[in-house]
Amino acid sequence: MKISVISLLLILFALSASAQSGSVEVLADPAIDQLVEKHIYLNRHQSTLDGWRVQIFFDSGANSKRKATEVLNRFSSQFPDTRAYLSFKEPYYRVRVGDFRTRLEAEGFMKSVKAEYPNAFATADKINSPPPEKTIPTAHE
Repeated sequence: MKISVISLLLILFALSASAQSGSVEVLADPAIDQLVEKHIYLNRHQSTLDGWRVQIFFDSGANSKRKATEVLNRFSSQFPDTRAYLSFKEPYYRVRVGDFRTRLEAEGFMKSVKAEYPNAFATADKINSPPPEKTIPTAHE
């Protein structure tokens, strides 16, 4: 009985394929699953990234918190579509605005507020993820 090389290769392939089938059971501490779930939750709910903001106010000393809050409220009423953030980093209260991905975007916005806030400047910061950009509908939509 003669067996061709091709037949022999097919038999070996079939045997190796059947030898590799099986199942795997992973035994792990349930705390690992909890840590993975916590990591996923934090990534979804604390999504900050490197970006830029425009700082429109900073001050220290007496009444600086009140002044910062007034600037924040005034800005929010003037530019309701741009988020404003009040923070304290000793000894300064500061108001930063916007969530810009690039310095160019931040400086472009800064030009639009420079008349009202002459000391404004763009600064690198951790930002919130901006919402997806709105698409412009086409004529047939």
